Amino acid sequence: MSSPRFRTAAVLAAVMIALPLAGCAGNRVRKKSDTSYVARDVATLYNAAKSRLDRGQYKLAAALFDEVERQHPYSVWARRAQLMSAFSYYLARDYTESTSSAQRFLSIHPGNRDAPYAYYLIALNYYEQISDVTRDQKITQQALDAFGELMRRYPESRYSADARLKIDLLRDHLAGKEMEIGRFYQRRGLWLASTLRFRTVIDQYDTTSHTPEALMRLTESYLAMGVPEEAQKSAAVLGKNYPDTDWYKRAYTLMQKYAPKG
Repeated sequence: MSSPRFRTAAVLAAVMIALPLAGCAGNRVRKKSDTSYVARDVATLYNAAKSRLDRGQYKLAAALFDEVERQHPYSVWARRAQLMSAFSYYLARDYTESTSSAQRFLSIHPGNRDAPYAYYLIALNYYEQISDVTRDQKITQQALDAFGELMRRYPESRYSADARLKIDLLRDHLAGKEMEIGRFYQRRGLWLASTLRFRTVIDQYDTTSHTPEALMRLTESYLAMGVPEEAQKSAAVLGKNYPDTDWYKRAYTLMQKYAPKG
């Protein structure tokens, strides 16, 4: 599950406005051995990195931004280059290196005004790696935790609106995984195991799109287990909150057909 990269890149690129080019725009960019160690002034190095970034040579740009930090660690441009390195690695889809660069920035400059950007970039690196619900969802939880950390620390940052949207999508994704496992158990007649999964959806992801189905599946599972009282509770909650859904119609039919008449 990956967000449209052009939209995400547009949000990320906002930092480039706040990080102007070092030195004069007329500095010449070296065409050979850009990343070999040659002592260069900070403006030349930074402009060479920015030039590579503009040309879509993201890995080279990241290496050059890293070189800014290596050769001029106490310059103000070293701090800016750390973020630009992280951004370049992100565009190159090297999410591990991007996260490492952003985390290094936060470890050295935890209170910097650009810290929200670094937290946002770390979360996006996890987000871009999310697989479909048939796979392990550890990376999804990491993305959710990272966006949650951003919102906890900087709820009013420029990245908060996108973070909230992605948190909702991530919760829906995790709920979908629980539903998939629950249905798997149902097909094998493992009713207790299925109820645990569907209850997780209702208890932890009740605002997601999967809640109506989870309530119907709970009704099915409880009836199969021979506990119609619990099935009735699930069907009642479904009817109260989602009365016009097909899931409620199915649960109602099941209760009429299989629940014992009192």
